[in-house]
Amino acid sequence: MLDGLGEHCAEALAEHGCPSVSVAVAELGEVVLAEAYGSADIAAGRPATPSTAYALASVTKPITATAVCLAADEGLLDLDAPVPGEYRWPAPTARQLLQHRGGLGAHYDLHYGGPDRPIDGDRYTVLYREPGSGFEYANLGYRLLGRLLEAATGQELGEFLRERVFEPLGLTGCHLGPTYPGPAPSAVRYTVDGRAYPDYDTSHPGASLGWAPAAELALFGHAYDRLLKPETATAVRDAVPINAHLGYGLGWCVSLGGGPVVQSHGGGMGGVAALLVAVPEQQLSVAVLTNSTGKAARDAIVQYVLGALVPGCTADQIAPLIPDPERPMDLPEGAWTGRISTPEGEVPIGLRVLAGRRAELRLDGESATGPAVASDAWDLRMALPLQLPTADARVNSPVLGLELRLDQGRLTGVARAHKIGDAKGWLGNMLSHPCVLEPR
Repeated sequence: MLDGLGEHCAEALAEHGCPSVSVAVAELGEVVLAEAYGSADIAAGRPATPSTAYALASVTKPITATAVCLAADEGLLDLDAPVPGEYRWPAPTARQLLQHRGGLGAHYDLHYGGPDRPIDGDRYTVLYREPGSGFEYANLGYRLLGRLLEAATGQELGEFLRERVFEPLGLTGCHLGPTYPGPAPSAVRYTVDGRAYPDYDTSHPGASLGWAPAAELALFGHAYDRLLKPETATAVRDAVPINAHLGYGLGWCVSLGGGPVVQSHGGGMGGVAALLVAVPEQQLSVAVLTNSTGKAARDAIVQYVLGALVPGCTADQIAPLIPDPERPMDLPEGAWTGRISTPEGEVPIGLRVLAGRRAELRLDGESATGPAVASDAWDLRMALPLQLPTADARVNSPVLGLELRLDQGRLTGVARAHKIGDAKGWLGNMLSHPCVLEPR
């Protein structure tokens, strides 16, 4: 059924400018397909092979989640106990963090070495809503889970994963860390325009720093639940809906509705686009790993493979999209003043809603004007090239995005310092900050 895979992969890589892809299928407990195409290292002329290890980005999350559930099965931690820490609301539980319902905001940070200090994730581990009140994808939740595991087990997170997850499943090529130690070579990561990334680290390793050959990742998706008690494996798939087609369980996206249950998780980071899909009813799992920031080649290849192996499976059963369609912004014209709360102190901000569904933002003596929209969740959304004047944001986050809702006469929400893509330089950081504005 996949006789044309090589031709399709070659076309997808060429069309989307992706250096390489590794594809693996596991069925009935065995790897039945493992193929790789393209260049793992363009400068060295090294081709991708089935043994090449790729960075996993957020496909690391189901691996960390498995370790958390395993520790819970052994009585080392309680999924429903408050996670230690100081929070604005009652502390989230491990189960809520696994489901991205712990109240934390969007965040990622990438440290490329050099004179800039790494971003301290603790400074951004701030609750934006009451735990359990809604879904928001949060790498920092998995940072907390990694620390919880380390405290409960007395082992470093990567070591616990190796001893208790990878080795029992025979996954000798899997690893957690900023670089890959072997045994096989790893794929060099590339920007969308083909520049090689340097090595980089992050403050949320349990969310983002996994490595694996595609065949071993497929085996993990096929067999991870063997490590868990049956009732825990069932709880992993007990997913709270995030849209009409998809829920999020304990570290996995889970399809909703008719047909076989499809578990999946995607990953995207600087020079990484990865996807793992498991269909327990068919005892089938698929891993597709690429070494480019762009996801288009990955997605085209995933749909080709699933279209052949899982009839009726559609993209909306594996894509963790939360529908929040845009609508016209209808705030009245007028001026607002307020503050962005950063780890370095309060930053004054001014906003003027203009005619024509536009808005002007004033920050640190600079101003910019651009279109503003709204959505079901927000009354104003916009992003402008304004630098938040904090040391963390100046590292690699030159754009400021606002997501605000009108609540009892105030605009409240979040200001996100970030960078759009990696067409220039490297992928930047996403730093979220509480934001409040009052009418002037």
